[in-house]
Amino acid sequence: MPLALLALAIGAFGIGTTEFVIMGLLPEVADTYDVSIPVAGYATTGYALGVAVGAPLLTLLGTRFTRKQMLMLLMGVFIAGNLLSALAPSFGLLLAGRVLASFSHGAFFGIGAVVAADLVAPDKRAKAIATMFTGLTIANVVGVPMGTWIGQHFGWRATFYAVAALGLLGLAGIAALVPARPGPAAARLGSELAAFRNPQVWLAMTMTVLGFGGVFSAITYITPMMAEAAGYAESSVAWLLVLFGLGLVVGNLIGGRFADRALMPMLYVSLGGLAVVLALFAFTAHHKVAAAVTLALIGMLGFATVPPLQKRVMDQAPTAPTLASAANIGAFNLGNALAAWLGGLVISGGLGYTATSWVGAAMAAAALGTAILSATLERRAARGGRIVTRGGAAATPTTEEAAAATH
Repeated sequence: MPLALLALAIGAFGIGTTEFVIMGLLPEVADTYDVSIPVAGYATTGYALGVAVGAPLLTLLGTRFTRKQMLMLLMGVFIAGNLLSALAPSFGLLLAGRVLASFSHGAFFGIGAVVAADLVAPDKRAKAIATMFTGLTIANVVGVPMGTWIGQHFGWRATFYAVAALGLLGLAGIAALVPARPGPAAARLGSELAAFRNPQVWLAMTMTVLGFGGVFSAITYITPMMAEAAGYAESSVAWLLVLFGLGLVVGNLIGGRFADRALMPMLYVSLGGLAVVLALFAFTAHHKVAAAVTLALIGMLGFATVPPLQKRVMDQAPTAPTLASAANIGAFNLGNALAAWLGGLVISGGLGYTATSWVGAAMAAAALGTAILSATLERRAARGGRIVTRGGAAATPTTEEAAAATH
């Protein structure tokens, strides 16, 4: 594996850390600005909305530059956003910093995946892409707990300074190690967006919004939930996030292994299991050991949905895989924003922190229903003798396509 992949993985590590670390710092942020926990949760919502908007927009704009130039620009935006968050004298400026940093998120992973694949031989591309995304999963095992610990002992601003330093390291690595190659021809907006005429693309992104969003409904408020319901000290949350991160790593491996073999059955199992575990969390959150185990299961089942959801969207939009990939990352974060907002509503309504788990369970169940609907429509199209092509037109299916549509 080329050293350039290390630079991409460091960038992914920093982005993953800044996305999730705020969950462990909500009480400190709320105290600094004298706002409630649900209001402090807007720091999560704002970031997620920024990814949802910035991912497809910056991916399209990025076709005007070489990929190396775009990756460097995105890391610059990431660094600036985290520095603004660290220096913010008001909660409004903190939100502005979070949104600015989030704009780099989706496009970095969308473009970075293409760069990673181009760095190696065709038979090693999946491994190269996985190497880059390893930075994101390790962020949840190392970066987020460490960032939470730094914030709790040296102030939450120190965490954002540390993340900005990671961004500088990633920027330097990209500048030094990623080869400068001619960029692709400028994309035509019409041809890129044509892939989204296929209703299956929208159904897949709906699954994404609802599925992984269910995880965030509970996880956004994990620090006050574990302190109030389970009786953990706030300083222990860093280690609980390690368990959650380990669950993400395991889930990523499971989802990636089975997505190619049986994509839709994998989604049925993972989304159904996630809905059940999130519902159980409303009860297990009151017991220390049970809460810790359930938290790891939420991470595992939640991230087990990511490879099949990402593959589902890209399979349905083969004429615009980079844009579809970035848009789906935006959909993940749109779901995160929706879940954090809904969780804040139930807390503000006096239902308690554990009620957010019921919101998550309902979202995961709705995602499962959407998956079943999507597969049903595909089967009906195949049985009718015509199948909607991935570009949006209609065509007679081949034997292989008809068979695939039944899975």
